[in-house]
Amino acid sequence: MSETILDTYVRLHPQSAALYEESLRVFPSGVTHDVRYVTPFPIFVERAEAAHKYDVDGNELVDFVMGHGALFMGHAHPDVTAAIVEQAKKGTHFGANHRLELAWGRRVKELVPCAEEVRFTSSGTEATLMAIRLARAHTGRDRLLKFDHHFHGWHDAVVGSREPEAENPESAGVPSATMSNTVSIPQGDIDAVEERLATGEFATLILEPTGAGWGSLPLDPAFLSALRTATTRHNTVLIFDEVVTGFRVSPGGTQARYGVTPDLTTLAKILAGGMPGGAVCGRGDIISMIEFRDSPWNARKRVQHPGTFNANPVSAAAGDAMLAMVATEEHHARANALNERLVRELNGVLERTGVPGVVYGLASYFHIALGREAPRPQAGIEWPGPEAPPSMPGKLNVALKRALINHGVDLMGGSGGFVSGVHTDADIDHAIKAFEAAVSELRAEHLV
Repeated sequence: MSETILDTYVRLHPQSAALYEESLRVFPSGVTHDVRYVTPFPIFVERAEAAHKYDVDGNELVDFVMGHGALFMGHAHPDVTAAIVEQAKKGTHFGANHRLELAWGRRVKELVPCAEEVRFTSSGTEATLMAIRLARAHTGRDRLLKFDHHFHGWHDAVVGSREPEAENPESAGVPSATMSNTVSIPQGDIDAVEERLATGEFATLILEPTGAGWGSLPLDPAFLSALRTATTRHNTVLIFDEVVTGFRVSPGGTQARYGVTPDLTTLAKILAGGMPGGAVCGRGDIISMIEFRDSPWNARKRVQHPGTFNANPVSAAAGDAMLAMVATEEHHARANALNERLVRELNGVLERTGVPGVVYGLASYFHIALGREAPRPQAGIEWPGPEAPPSMPGKLNVALKRALINHGVDLMGGSGGFVSGVHTDADIDHAIKAFEAAVSELRAEHLV
């Protein structure tokens, strides 16, 4: 009997298996991020460079996880690494203002259309938390409108269900009183948005501007324009969560690509060059709610925002170096072209093999859905998408991830990924061959 996908995975990764056993005695389920949980165990990575990473068993992988989308210029980029090392030698935390935070903030203002003012945070979750608080303070309203399946971090205000009819939040531990202030509706229905906003109860509308799950359910850019009009009419703060899309779909993010400017934008990932860091930027009259003024203002109206690691010097150094490369646009052109080829060729594999599914994406990210009939892309990789995000059964998703790892390719969550400015044609060639081999193995095991 030939070796199964799972058998091969276990055989190739004995050290990862051993480390996972140790991790189970330290961390819940042995992992430190939900998406890294993989059965029977995840791989453990030793080092990484450019578009490749190397696990503890010596296996080399073409990486499309790219630090959960944070590494637009790949692993250990010389410019970013040099900036980090130079700053670390000078100090990692001054507990004071410094030149690098100013340079970093100026980069954001230069690139992001809405960025009249900037406030740094330590993560994307913190950025969305602060943006929502600012919107509430600015409008004097409590309620939050979001879209089903859109992800904005793990804090209480945004874990209202991604399912329209569900009665429970996505996580235990969220008070019902908090849930009552969050309303989630399907994306794409401007009449439903207008109906909610017309009540005058909503402080803000927050969304992923390329669609749910970083574009796994693509959003029509015309809908963004309609949202801009509706939120302006009803004095509701429009927040673009560009934690994933910021600096990726264009140097200025989705808002620059489509010419729709929100009131506030949340940023992270590429922003900090692969180091921890986030930001809220946007209209000066909203961001200025953080300003210190006179005593009555400070006591009653000011939005507080401490944070030990806000704009820490090492993240600022990495972020400034990264955004300097982002600003040139040349790396976007390369990454986008490689991603378009990857999407086209992977769809070609599905067509040749007769396996139902679809591969699609935008700019330098892509998504894969197998095991179901799905529309083919109609216009390159800017595919309009189905009624809900394509998804694979959990068993198939995990099997695809294992099979691709066995063939030297790692995907984000097993069903998508990010192409960087340092991936090569050879990397794309390898990924195509690995995908074809993986699909063949999935079929042999009657999973597709």
